[in-house]
Amino acid sequence: MPIRTAMLTLSLVAVCFLFADAQAQSKAAADTIVLDTRIYTVNQKQPWAEAVAVRDAKIVAVGSNKDIEAYRGTSTKVIDAKGRLVLPGLEDCHIHFMDGSLGLTQVDLNGATTVAWIQRRVKEYADSHPTEPWITGMGWTYPTFGPSALPDKKILDDVVPDRPIYLVAFDGHSSWANSKALAMAGITKQTPDPPNGRIVRDANGEATGALKEAAGNLVAKVMPKPTRDQRLAALRRGIHEANKFGLTRVQSAGQDFEYLDLYDEIRTKGELTLRFYVAYFLNPPELRPEDLEKIEQVRKTYHDEWISGGVVKTMLDGVVEAHTAAMLTPYSDDPSQIGKMFWEPAKYKAAVTELDRRGLQIFTHAIGDRAVRTALDAYEEAARTNHTQDARPRIEHIETISAEDIPRFGKLGVIASVQPLHLYPDEDTLDIWARNAGPERAQRAWSFRSIEADGGRLAFGSDWPVVTMNPWTGMQTGITRKTSQGKPEGGFVPKETVSLEDAIKAYTLGAAFASRREQQEGSLEAGKLADLIVISQDLFKIPPSEIGKTEVLLTMVGGKVVYESPQWAKNDSKVEGK
Repeated sequence: MPIRTAMLTLSLVAVCFLFADAQAQSKAAADTIVLDTRIYTVNQKQPWAEAVAVRDAKIVAVGSNKDIEAYRGTSTKVIDAKGRLVLPGLEDCHIHFMDGSLGLTQVDLNGATTVAWIQRRVKEYADSHPTEPWITGMGWTYPTFGPSALPDKKILDDVVPDRPIYLVAFDGHSSWANSKALAMAGITKQTPDPPNGRIVRDANGEATGALKEAAGNLVAKVMPKPTRDQRLAALRRGIHEANKFGLTRVQSAGQDFEYLDLYDEIRTKGELTLRFYVAYFLNPPELRPEDLEKIEQVRKTYHDEWISGGVVKTMLDGVVEAHTAAMLTPYSDDPSQIGKMFWEPAKYKAAVTELDRRGLQIFTHAIGDRAVRTALDAYEEAARTNHTQDARPRIEHIETISAEDIPRFGKLGVIASVQPLHLYPDEDTLDIWARNAGPERAQRAWSFRSIEADGGRLAFGSDWPVVTMNPWTGMQTGITRKTSQGKPEGGFVPKETVSLEDAIKAYTLGAAFASRREQQEGSLEAGKLADLIVISQDLFKIPPSEIGKTEVLLTMVGGKVVYESPQWAKNDSKVEGK
């Protein structure tokens, strides 16, 4: 063959190969590929990978850098993660998002551990917001007030006597008002305690300013309500904060249901960067026809990957610190108290059975061991009556539990929706909670590992604004059961610690399973939503005590980068393409 002819033939062959390759590239081209990472996928079949390809908001491939390079096209955005650890987007399985978002603009009492410190924060806020008619906030803790563990109105009167003040405890189950707020609410010696609430009084019958459980509503109902624009602004700020922490979905445990139109407005404008699973709050003591009508209407209206309903949350009891959690035996520090059930058990069980019959998922707040047992009994009875399977009912919090009830989570398929930061072993936990619960119950405090070892499923969350929605401090606490200072030595009930892998799973695939979305999210694998995060340190290469220092460098939701840290944007990233 002449040289010229041979060269022409080779050129034609090369062109054909290039054309075929271009065709393949065009068909397979991803919108975005993330290369050079350490991906912990939370997929048992492929736990680790180097790169991921994304198209049309979903993952199309997870594999080696070489595998994923095949998805690079001319318009593909390429993110070089420079060896950083990548995880699935985190999910918070228990949150009060509107309240938390509004709280970002109020007095923050978290970390204020003395009366003087609280007074200073309240006074500073009042001075810097002279036109606000009410001063509101959250975050005070019981140990701040000594043996009584409850605050007094005089503390607030001393710093702001001329404006009403209303401050909610860190756990959301007690509140604190000054004299002006009590007067505006019409609370006097003659005011009766409301159902499921108690006005704390002094020896003369006067309200001290401390309000337990539903008694706080007497003040809250006379407070001015935020405007629609104020709520929208707060939600946008809260969504940004969630993305900043690496959260891609949150599961609302009540209160957000009535504001779904605001979330929908943000979505309609293309600004929603956080997914929501929103529960209807079923107020004790009964299930009414109007409740069912509202629940069913939302289930029909909201059922996509961004906003969905079809879930109901209710409360059986209160909290240990205020002696309102329902116990099987009396409180250790005060044998005259055993807590109170917010539902009459028969009515609660009937409500659960009806909700289960309709295919609605159920969240039940149960902290005391009697409340936990009642919830388990109700779920068991509903499944038996309705012959339902894989209903995935949940119990929220589970701070105390009897030994014989631990295996029932796995046996009945009940999800343990728990919040690691609630057990943070500070003065509140060790001096108030443990004292009230007593040593026998305290040995089973927050029994994460035991529930999981007996076949139960864990899902982790925060209960924000009760505690920060920062999942990294929650993860560290679940693994170490120590404070950030490493106390107590050995950890608080160390037999209930969880592994790093289990903690990550509880914030990802476990939380996704708890919202019936494990087929769409919770792990990084082909076909699932492209929700992922790049973080500042490799959790598998650091001491557990350092996990709380983790920062999120990049958050991607549905294939779109919704948050970049200044560190990532300026120094740590290399992005090519569009």
